[in-house]
Amino acid sequence: MTPPDGAAPAAAKPPLPPFKALPMKGPSASVERRADGSILIRSNHAPGEGPRSIAHLLADKAAAHPDRVWMRQREPGHGPWREITYGQALRAAEGIAQHLLDLGLTADDSVMVLSSNAIEHALVTVGCYTAGVPVAPISPAYSLISTDHAKLKHCFAVVKPKVVFAQSGEMYGRAFETLRALDPNLVFVTADGTGEGALPFADFTATEPTADVAAARETLGHHTVAKYLFTSGSTGLPKGVPQTFGMMAGVIAGQEGLRSEEPDPDVVSQSLEWMPWSHISAGNIGFNGVLWAGGTVSLDEGKPIPGMFETTIKNLYEVSPVVFGSAPVAFGMLAEAMERDPVLRAAFFKNLRYMGYGGATLSDDVYERMQALAIAETGGRIPLTTMYGATETQGITVTHWATERVGLVGLPLPGITIKLTPNGSKYEVRVKGPTVTTGYHGDPEKTAAAFDEEGFYKLGDAARFVDESDPAQGLVFDGRVTEDFKLDSGTWVSVGVLRPDLVAACSPWVMDAVICGQDKPFLGALLWPSMAGMQTLAADPGPATPIDKLTALITEKLKAFNATAGGGSRRIGRFLIMLEPPSIDAGEITDKGYVNQRATLERRVGLINGLYANPPADGVVSL
Repeated sequence: MTPPDGAAPAAAKPPLPPFKALPMKGPSASVERRADGSILIRSNHAPGEGPRSIAHLLADKAAAHPDRVWMRQREPGHGPWREITYGQALRAAEGIAQHLLDLGLTADDSVMVLSSNAIEHALVTVGCYTAGVPVAPISPAYSLISTDHAKLKHCFAVVKPKVVFAQSGEMYGRAFETLRALDPNLVFVTADGTGEGALPFADFTATEPTADVAAARETLGHHTVAKYLFTSGSTGLPKGVPQTFGMMAGVIAGQEGLRSEEPDPDVVSQSLEWMPWSHISAGNIGFNGVLWAGGTVSLDEGKPIPGMFETTIKNLYEVSPVVFGSAPVAFGMLAEAMERDPVLRAAFFKNLRYMGYGGATLSDDVYERMQALAIAETGGRIPLTTMYGATETQGITVTHWATERVGLVGLPLPGITIKLTPNGSKYEVRVKGPTVTTGYHGDPEKTAAAFDEEGFYKLGDAARFVDESDPAQGLVFDGRVTEDFKLDSGTWVSVGVLRPDLVAACSPWVMDAVICGQDKPFLGALLWPSMAGMQTLAADPGPATPIDKLTALITEKLKAFNATAGGGSRRIGRFLIMLEPPSIDAGEITDKGYVNQRATLERRVGLINGLYANPPADGVVSL
């Protein structure tokens, strides 16, 4: 194309440097298209080796590297690191296992953990694994933030623990009282020895193991339930999901099947972990992955929120990870910090081979900023991988190749079968394989509803091929089949609950609302004004226009709503008043008056883009 008169030709952008080598095999998958429209997808790579159980894995690593540090944690106040080696961890786990056996606990019982990540929490976990007693880590928020302990009591009723552990009896004292009222015979254990009637954790680790511990470990296999993890409870009370050693081993075996080179035995993998062990990513995939690699994990008491991310930054000056994994919100905060601090940038990229994100889609902006930082520090780009899954399935797909796209679901792990089932205009994701649970603990009705007639678990998400003609490019996330979604922090937003609450809070000025914010840092709302409200404001003799008056009223009401909303899953960051009514023809509203969230979001994508633009589009109000 000839440039306009007097205009200089546009300079060609220099090619980007190559990605750092990713030690994984390239994408390769088989696709079976069925007559009913469903699509089956399998990896062409065979699964590798996996452990018999995580208890056996710990024993093997302790025998091979007894003096290697397994886990480190700061003393309070960002003090010095305290450490525990693989050999020490095995001894403590066997002591805990013996104590649990002495208390008479079996595979039909459980140990509930209330507190957040800590060395003692990790030891309780592997101690339970060794004894064959399921462990049940619970979100600390259920104990510390909840005013009625409803979710805590529900989780207790599901797993019926005999022993309850917390780091501090003083901090978790109110939760202890709630649980003691449900079962006066509960045994409480605390790491610091505080708490009325609580046993000191040191008594458990000091117990001398007998031959009973080795005998208990030999009963373990892929069928054994290792723990109960609870779903987020975004659409009701949390569901208890049994996690077997076979499910955990299936993830490890799938990842081993993708390995393209043997690890260097002289390199001890370093990682930094803040994500809670009450969730699948850190509690199973990360926790077990460190053990499998014989690596060292440093516990990070920081979080990707203002006022706490500074702790993560302090730790990254000292811990240069080989692989860094986190939620997309943390990548954005990290990019901002490294852009200001070249010393932090150098420490972060010193040993880094690749990064991994999950829980939500990484934005193009954050991806590009991270790559610019990598190029500035290393001269090359850093691969970003992502694993996709759920509490019920572990990780089931992974993007295991270097790609410039974000939002990929990837391809199935070796050993996993993905089924895409037509659901309206989308393909619903279903899965079968060794990583998938058999159902919900004590809830046969929900279990039956979770699986289809072929035994595939129904995730409720949608996905599509990046390129229908080239399946090896992988799958991309295509939203929820239902209306719920995640913010970029990985936080679930329950649209069905939030939307009527929001409309009620804005009464009588709003007819209905559409909630948006999938993979965004905050929630947005598109609002339809009520006809009666607009008529009232039009009749008002004040100087402002009816829309200006309406905007001021809604701003006031939403600020009041946000003040009592709680977490980010209910706080509205920006809103826009829509003057075009919902269209029946476009499917935005049914003939019964129900608003179709998905159809509205698809039809009004321009408004959503304006809602999240910086600066925001005309008419958008930031709260």
